[in-house]
Amino acid sequence: MAKIVEALVDAGQASPGPPLGPALGPLGVNIKAVIEEINKQTQQFKGMKVPVSIEVDDNRNFTISVGIPPTSSLLISEAGIAKGSGSPKTEKAGNLEFKQVIKVAKMKQDAMLSFNLRSAVKEVVGTCTSIGLTVDGEEPKLILKSIDAGAYDDFFK
Repeated sequence: MAKIVEALVDAGQASPGPPLGPALGPLGVNIKAVIEEINKQTQQFKGMKVPVSIEVDDNRNFTISVGIPPTSSLLISEAGIAKGSGSPKTEKAGNLEFKQVIKVAKMKQDAMLSFNLRSAVKEVVGTCTSIGLTVDGEEPKLILKSIDAGAYDDFFK
């Protein structure tokens, strides 16, 4: 019966230390090969935390599934900042253009509860609020109202 190990790793920089090494060791799989494969598959998300799932079968063969980083990590990467704001209501950490928000929404849409791109974008804009990012120089709550009013309809065509 296959065993599954799930972890959140630094993309392109996974190591045999915790959390992977201790979880994989008892399964008898080649840890070095697993780490190399994870780093290869997560290279595109370098600098972000990425969820990975490693399935190890009875013959010690492994399959790796890489998830999409959390929305907040994608937004922080798009904004080019080190981290979100410690007090997002009063201090802003950065600004995004609306097209960057759409890019993140498209990346995450399959993992969201959204039925369409418009609602996915609204979810992403909501995340901007919690990490202290503005969108097009405006507060995210104002952007949400503008989306509802149809100001950004051209982006959804």
